[in-house]
Amino acid sequence: MLHPHVHDPWYRRETLYQIYPLSWADANGDGFGDLRGIIQHLDYLNDGTAASLGIGAIWLSPIYRSPMADWGYDVADHCAVDPRFGTMADFDELVTVAHERGMKVLLDYVPNHTSVEHEWFRDARLSRQSAKRDWYIWADPAADGGPPNNWLSRFGGSAWTLDEATGQYYLHTFLAQQPDLNWRNPAVRQAMLGVLRFWLRRGVDGFRTDAVSSLLKDEQLRDDPPNPDYRPGISSPADANLRLHSSSQGGVTELLGSFCEVVAESPSGFLLSEVYANLPQLQALYGACHEHPVHAPFNFNLLALDWSAASYRSFLDAYEASLGPEDWPNYVLGNHDRPRLVERVGEERARLLVFLQFTLRGLPIIYNGDELGLHNVVKDTTISQDSAAQVLTVADFDRDAARAPMPWTAQPGGYGFTTGQPWLPAAPDSLAHNVASEERDPDSMLYLYRHLIHLRRSLGALAQGSYRSLDSGNPAVLAFVRETGPMNCYILVNFAEIPQVVKLGIIGHWVAGTHEVEGDGQLHGGGPIELAPHEARLYERRQRRN
Repeated sequence: MLHPHVHDPWYRRETLYQIYPLSWADANGDGFGDLRGIIQHLDYLNDGTAASLGIGAIWLSPIYRSPMADWGYDVADHCAVDPRFGTMADFDELVTVAHERGMKVLLDYVPNHTSVEHEWFRDARLSRQSAKRDWYIWADPAADGGPPNNWLSRFGGSAWTLDEATGQYYLHTFLAQQPDLNWRNPAVRQAMLGVLRFWLRRGVDGFRTDAVSSLLKDEQLRDDPPNPDYRPGISSPADANLRLHSSSQGGVTELLGSFCEVVAESPSGFLLSEVYANLPQLQALYGACHEHPVHAPFNFNLLALDWSAASYRSFLDAYEASLGPEDWPNYVLGNHDRPRLVERVGEERARLLVFLQFTLRGLPIIYNGDELGLHNVVKDTTISQDSAAQVLTVADFDRDAARAPMPWTAQPGGYGFTTGQPWLPAAPDSLAHNVASEERDPDSMLYLYRHLIHLRRSLGALAQGSYRSLDSGNPAVLAFVRETGPMNCYILVNFAEIPQVVKLGIIGHWVAGTHEVEGDGQLHGGGPIELAPHEARLYERRQRRN
């Protein structure tokens, strides 16, 4: 039985859409996305009709006051809107109009660190006796005067920077402009829980929690062991050590539990945690909030599996088996830190994964622009805006490539994103892959997303039915069924590069597919079904009532 707080919660019915505010829509022509731009385009997400995307919740990457060293993830004031995005009045209006359209609003919660310009850190570095000194992590130099240990920043180089005025080093898991908070200090915990309450009082419905695994570090500051798989000149310098002591310490689940207690104070509250974790780790993080089951750790695993029906079936079955009765699964295919989905796997496989994401049990999470099938921006990293690419000497990926402005129209230059000079160049395929063009194209990626989202809303078995894998009789085809009492939805997914045939008996009407988006509506009589390469289909079968 579900906890009373989560009786038929929104996240068990809806789709979550991540907006990267800097790149979504610019209302004032300065080249940067802003809150008013988001407000102006909310009808695209959900206007109450089948013509819109049908989104039920939006998650905004950071909009807090920030010097933008890491484009908002270096927070200078957790309870203020950065003027680049607008005003608090703009934010309040955004929440109001989103709610009027039936959409929930989630914010990015950044608990691991602040900006060096945050008033807490300004106080902390005044002297070793400052009131906020212990709000951050400080250590004396090593015997040679260097950093206290070998911990590495995730952006490369030492995770320690010397504060010459006080003679100690401060810890930063990311940029030197992002000092880590000391979550072992009860005052820090209370202050950061207060941040959650501040936004909940303004009508926010939940949070995506950034960098959860980094929150607690080894109190003895022991060195991390070397990474045996590290390859100099090929691997990222940030991966030279295994983060055994600088990350993922015991106690994170208890911290998440305290976040959940606060979020559960809101009737619609929900918390997602950014982690890249295997199944046992995900299971432990789900368990952090069982007293208040309003939490889920992100599941990025679909992108890490071998490309085969067997591999996906094995993972999906194990994932479902690991979940408790109140745990709700989720599937993520992209975000602001990763290459574009189509860039990673190609268009055919991308359509297959999107189809899988929306037919599995759980919360689908979309990164803005992926619904258009955008590719990465081709960039010269010497002029990159990405702080990580600037710091790392070996960078596999410049994050700017996935942060290009949203193309609303086919008009070159701003592509409807701005009337000014966009802060980043457009993706090279924006002329073809833009909202205006794809809304009219039944073969577009946008059309596929829109059909699947609305189908989830209309088919109870697809939204909340159970999951059960099936033996398709063909090792190249993944088959599963979503079941409720009166309805079953059968999903067939061909992972092969060549056509495949399956026979499952009578499985109902063909209502959706990757190749024929709306199916043909015909009743399948039980004979063999031929699937094209990388084709997926959904069949709906309703039980007869006596």
